[in-house]
This record gives sequence, C-alpha cells and structure tokens, in this order.
Amino acid sequence: MKLIRFGNPGEEKPGLQLPDGRRIDATGFGSDWDEEFFGGDGLERLAKWAEANAASAPTVDSSTRLGPCVARPSKIICIGLNYADHAAESGMPIPKEPIIFFKATSALCGPNDDVVIPKNSKKTDWEVELAFVIGKKASYASEDDALSHVAGYALHNDYSEREWQLERGGQWVKGKSCDTFAPLGPFLATSDEIADPQNLGLWLKLNGKTIQNSSTAQMIFGVKTLVSYLSQFMSLLPGDIISTGTPPGVGLGFKPDPLFLKAGDVVELGVDGLGVQSQTARAWS
Repeated sequence: MKLIRFGNPGEEKPGLQLPDGRRIDATGFGSDWDEEFFGGDGLERLAKWAEANAASAPTVDSSTRLGPCVARPSKIICIGLNYADHAAESGMPIPKEPIIFFKATSALCGPNDDVVIPKNSKKTDWEVELAFVIGKKASYASEDDALSHVAGYALHNDYSEREWQLERGGQWVKGKSCDTFAPLGPFLATSDEIADPQNLGLWLKLNGKTIQNSSTAQMIFGVKTLVSYLSQFMSLLPGDIISTGTPPGVGLGFKPDPLFLKAGDVVELGVDGLGVQSQTARAWS
C-alpha cells in the first residue's frame, strides 16, 4: 500500500494512493497514520478496509496538496556521512560507526511545499535521502530481525543550513531543523512494496540539472544495520522516521565554490518506487 496525507497544513487527512495512481480519502478508516496506527495492527486493518472500500471511497483530486505522509512522529533520526563519496566531498573521514543526529519534527512538511530559506541564512543546502518508518517498537533489535520493525519507506529531502550546522558550534540539529527542512513523501510505501531497500536509485535536480545520482547500494550502513544500531541506544517507536543519509552532489561539496539555494531555485528529487518531490525555494518573510 501507499499511504498519503492530504489537505491544508495542520489539517491533513489520511488517504491512499492506489496501484492505478488514483488517490482516495481514507478518513472512513478512522485513524491517522500515527504512532498508535503503526504500533497496533493498523496496517493489517487498513489493507482489509481498502479491499472493501477503495472502489467507493471519495477521490482526492490530483491538485490537492499532499502533506507529510506520517503524522506526528516522536522523532526524526538522521544518519550523517553514510555514503563514502559524500564524506569525501565534505572533507570528512569515512565513519566507523553511524553518525547520528536529530531533526526537529516541526521541520516536517509536504513533498511539494516551498522550502523557506531561513532568516539570515547564507548556506541552505539539499540532500536527497531514503527514509524508513518504524512499524514495531525496536529495543536492542538484532540485524536478523531488523526489517520486521520497518513499516515502510519514503522519500525525504534533508535540507541543511551549513553555516549553522558546521560553523556555529554545538550539534548539527540546529542546522537541520528549520521549518520546511523535512519534506516527506509523496507517500509511504509499505515494506512489501520495496523488495530491497539497498538497491534503489536516488537522484536530485537543481533547476533542471541533475546533481545527485546514486544508489542506496552505496550506503555504508544499510537499513538492517541502522535499525539494530540505533535500538541499542534508544527505543525506536512506531511512526519514528529514520533518514539514511545522502550521496554526493550537495551544494557544500561543489569545488572551488560551494553552491547554495537562492530564492526561485527549483529542487526536484526522487527514489525508485517512492515517487518524486518538487520544492521551490523562497526567502523567509
């Protein structure tokens, strides 16, 4: 299944994208795509509901805004420098263990919402990433059992303000958490729809030019490893979002002059099987 959320910001309703591309309103199911839904038998009940009701459910017009495909996660966990060639372009060593940082959940937005360049920002950057969502609480999970804790996968753009992330001291979180810095979606594809999360192409275009083009096969630490590793340090709760890192081609890595977003720039990105996003940059006001 492909789970969507649609409507005005803060007023999103649950929906589904059907195999034929049609989007339907799933309000009649009675639950949003949140911790309670993922932590119970929500996906199983939803599949049965869809089988019985998809044909008669109200259609969601293609022009309707899509929101983030997960509602109110307890946390967004991100993995830094998880592609060796991205570490190299950033001038940093290849990590021996996953680099973990958090992104504020208030950064979540829809996949096609504008990205707002923050007030006083000079170095707003992009990062196409594969994200996965926890479907069953994970604490001290083994790698062998790791994927049983994953509800599904989604496309994420891990926007970053590089000056605040790298030059202002403290933790990376403050350069990662501005409003609109976590567009998620267009949909969450349940795990059965993604045969191998370590064999997905991912790409990003800036103003029509491809500048990121790689595969999740190049990740240093794969999804299984990340679930197990993270669960040694904290409980991963249903609905939690884990974003797995970006390949090379970020603005910070351009030589000799880094390239950062300016108002009017258009960023498009995609991951195989997980749809595409498009954001237009606009200045904070």
